[in-house]
Amino acid sequence: DGGTRCASITGAYVAIHLALQHLVQQGAIASIPLTDAVAAVSLGIFQGVPFLDLNYDEDSTSEADLNIVMTGSGTLIEIQGTAERAPFTTEGLLQTLTLARQGIEALLASQRTALGLSSST
Repeated sequence: DGGTRCASITGAYVAIHLALQHLVQQGAIASIPLTDAVAAVSLGIFQGVPFLDLNYDEDSTSEADLNIVMTGSGTLIEIQGTAERAPFTTEGLLQTLTLARQGIEALLASQRTALGLSSST
């Protein structure tokens, strides 16, 4: 399931960052070697409208299913999309990318809060 995979990617970034923070505190490494944050969202096109994080009923009857993985700086790692019931347009894809970015920005803010980092980190 895309939603579970996306949640795993988003949570894994927090877990690895915490583990690396611990190694820095223990003196095992000098600094955290991560170059950017990573988060992922699941989206769908339901009744012609892009939605972020569809519930089961919406997802099981959506026209398209997409998963987007982005870095904290907004670069794309993965775009995975499938027309489930009907083909979707380029405009629909661009709308889902915009919605994905908004969702990922919210997840990145939650990651920073969980890690005790400032908004500029």
